[in-house]
Amino acid sequence: MKLTYDIKDKPSFGKLIIFAFQQLLAILAATIAVPAIVGNGMSQSAALFGAGIGTIVYLLFTKFRSPVFLGSSFAFLGSMFAAFAGAVSAEAGFAGIILGAFFAGLVYVVIAIIVKVAGVKWIDKIMPAVVIGPTVSIIGLSLAGNAVGDMLGLAEKTDSGFAMNTHGWIGFVCALVTLFVVMICSVFGKRMGKLIPFIIGILAGYAVATCFTLIGTKTGNPDLIVIDFSVFSGMKFFALPDFTFIKAAKGISAVDGKYVASIAVAYVPVAFVVFAEHIADHKNLSSVINKDLLEDPGLHRTLLGDGVGSMVGAFFGGCPNTTYGESVGCVAITGNASIVTILCTAIMSIIISFFGPFVTFLSTIPACVMGGVCVTLYGFIAVSGLKMIQKVDLDQNKNLFVVAVILISGIGGMTLNIGKVTLTEIACALILGIITNVILSKKKDDVVEEKAE
Repeated sequence: MKLTYDIKDKPSFGKLIIFAFQQLLAILAATIAVPAIVGNGMSQSAALFGAGIGTIVYLLFTKFRSPVFLGSSFAFLGSMFAAFAGAVSAEAGFAGIILGAFFAGLVYVVIAIIVKVAGVKWIDKIMPAVVIGPTVSIIGLSLAGNAVGDMLGLAEKTDSGFAMNTHGWIGFVCALVTLFVVMICSVFGKRMGKLIPFIIGILAGYAVATCFTLIGTKTGNPDLIVIDFSVFSGMKFFALPDFTFIKAAKGISAVDGKYVASIAVAYVPVAFVVFAEHIADHKNLSSVINKDLLEDPGLHRTLLGDGVGSMVGAFFGGCPNTTYGESVGCVAITGNASIVTILCTAIMSIIISFFGPFVTFLSTIPACVMGGVCVTLYGFIAVSGLKMIQKVDLDQNKNLFVVAVILISGIGGMTLNIGKVTLTEIACALILGIITNVILSKKKDDVVEEKAE
């Protein structure tokens, strides 16, 4: 496509600020959604700081030649939940998510070294589309319960589901408003509307929740109160983000060998899945900027930038980072591939994390509103995985079995506890898929056999 600003172009200062803010809006909702979903005291402002610093690390490793922003990765949500669930304390959980990000980043570093030495042909043999596609889908589908739980979180939970009381219906309405605004903006919106549907959806849901809360406060009806505005009292204009490494330092003594092993098992398999997404994102970005990023600066450099960027980002914000499709989309729509714009966005993300009113506003976004957003976010992950297998011939039983094994084991929630080490459903699905594919790949295509006959 024809670019308005090429990689090395530098927009004027005024335009640069506008372009950077547009990039920030594109990645903001998803980046802050991850710590909000995981909970356990994770900081959205720290996640913003971590995304900014992680992006700068990525730009350094790629020699400022790859114009994409790195934000919080949804792929590691299950791993992060497992880190907190297996920890003896919340502080130990924070140590666990930093350790997990280190393991995930280390996978990228190792693969980058292998790619540098051996090329990339071996990757397709171990993780072809028939394995990676359904595994990516499992990442989204395995989190579907969390999205629905947030949407209906204000209702009374029972053994058979959710009992929809008044409070529950109010939260559900806020979630539906958010969901439908996101969909309408994405489908019918113009340039900016299509670019930031999640932001618009969150603001719409937040506005509805605010109206209900004001009415409830005025009439003394607690069932209508959705947002706790008391957190704005005593708010500081500038505040230091609640960095993950500070909390982790208090829990590091409670981390033992078995917990470390469980963290490795929870993070490493997902890192291989995200690695496939990394390749897809960079191929897509290459087509947008008319330059093969896998050749220059090279896949090994983008992997190193992504991996080390995730380590550094998680050290501050707890969330492993990944290249954002929203960022690539912003480059494609605006025709602005300027590296300076991405760098300015990263710096802006770091600065805004210290801005008290903005951070406080983020903390008041109701879970039901985030649930409405997550229905689409998790759905996008699931569908993106299915798109990867569009060109896979499922008339061949060998391919059909690989996809079937991954989907059923993942959706069915297959988890294996080996002592205190837990293999998550994503890990089980990926491992079973690789094994199944290796065994069945020895079978030649039926079409080839018919021609031979």
